[in-house]
Amino acid sequence: MSTDQKGTRILARTFFNQLRASGYTPHQVIGIATELLDLVTSDLKDGDKDVAAAQATQEPQGSEWRQRA
Repeated sequence: MSTDQKGTRILARTFFNQLRASGYTPHQVIGIATELLDLVTSDLKDGDKDVAAAQATQEPQGSEWRQRA
């Protein structure tokens, strides 16, 4: 397991343990996890839209090299 995966796993376990220690039920933890996934999904979709918009506004390559008559 890579260091990045270990760090992610430790963070998730710590977050889970803190939620449970604060009195959240397993069903509430699932609700929080679902909300986090929704936020990440929205963020990814927004990023895809930004990339598509940037690509749409770029001129096709080579257009500045038009031959003059």
